[in-house]
Amino acid sequence: MKYRLQCIVFVLVAFMLGCNEFMVVGVLSNIAESYHASLSAVGLLVTMYALTYAICTPVLTTVTGKYDRFKVLMTLMVVFFLGNTLTAVAPNLFLLFVSRIITAGVAGAIISLILVYVSIIAPIEKRSMMVATVFAGFSTATIIGVPLGTTISAAASWHMSFAVISVLALVIGGCLFVLVPRHTPQTKGSIGHQVKLLKDRRIILGIIVMVTLMAAEYTFYTFIRPIITDVLHFSTTDLNWLLGLVGIMFIVGNACAGIVSSRYGIRKLPLISGACLLLLLLMGLSFANSWTGVGLLCLICLVLGMPGSILQVMFLNVADKDYPAAMNLASSLNPICTNVGVTVGSFLASLSVNFIAISQIGYVGAVLAVISTIGSVLLVRHD
Repeated sequence: MKYRLQCIVFVLVAFMLGCNEFMVVGVLSNIAESYHASLSAVGLLVTMYALTYAICTPVLTTVTGKYDRFKVLMTLMVVFFLGNTLTAVAPNLFLLFVSRIITAGVAGAIISLILVYVSIIAPIEKRSMMVATVFAGFSTATIIGVPLGTTISAAASWHMSFAVISVLALVIGGCLFVLVPRHTPQTKGSIGHQVKLLKDRRIILGIIVMVTLMAAEYTFYTFIRPIITDVLHFSTTDLNWLLGLVGIMFIVGNACAGIVSSRYGIRKLPLISGACLLLLLLMGLSFANSWTGVGLLCLICLVLGMPGSILQVMFLNVADKDYPAAMNLASSLNPICTNVGVTVGSFLASLSVNFIAISQIGYVGAVLAVISTIGSVLLVRHD
């Protein structure tokens, strides 16, 4: 019973962090209006969050690796609560940026510690499924959290949307305090001992594969709205349920990842990367018809929902076996790679649309998928 409750709380943590990160996208216009700022200036909140997340996560997880995990997790939850509450009450744009920096700075370290607890609590045969389930919390946030935040913003204000997250943070923090083990096996080492993990060839190749696949995803996902409305010619009324359908496919992919990782480890990664490459190459052709285009988007999102969990389990297993002092750092690699990939993919997409039509954006992602496929083959051979 306690194990199930722990699983639920861990998923809720991912959901909370996902809402905090993604909800701002749905209320950018409201924020700009409330502060009398331009949409482009407010849009920097998204870029700044991703960069802060990517930079602070490895630093914070490495520096705090020698301290008691439970105390670090509780401290980070308090900081997150304070940062998000500042977002909810920010009287001006400057303090809003400060609040987003605070929450981005600790969000990655929080989910990293949650993944460490997953590796400790879950039996080895259930580790893959539990990691995949936790990651499903992020996908659920895009399907439920973001529309819910937009609805609350329309009914009350965007400040209230983030106030709800603060209430959720209090509840989840209390559950973590009760359910998370106080004392867990912990090998304490210097920063030098921890960063040895990053010299392992398996880790290096895994990082390359994850970053390039995430970047490939965001070459088209950055423009998912105009793709659905302008390229595939669906109405704005259809947009919400189609985005929900795409999000559901990510969740299905996460579920499949748990099964694949449990049975095959990383051995199916070349097949997954190869499938991404093929689907990206077919994307332009599929867009000739509205429904084949939606079908391909759903299929590729299902496939792209798989590598993150599979690689994160590998990172944890490598650290657990060969670099026990670097467990915290290993658990942070997925969120780091994800945010680096998002930054690279969205930048390349924004640059590419100046030269090619959005309907052809899949070819840009295909170049990145070639790199991930080669990296996957090398990783499996080395493993």
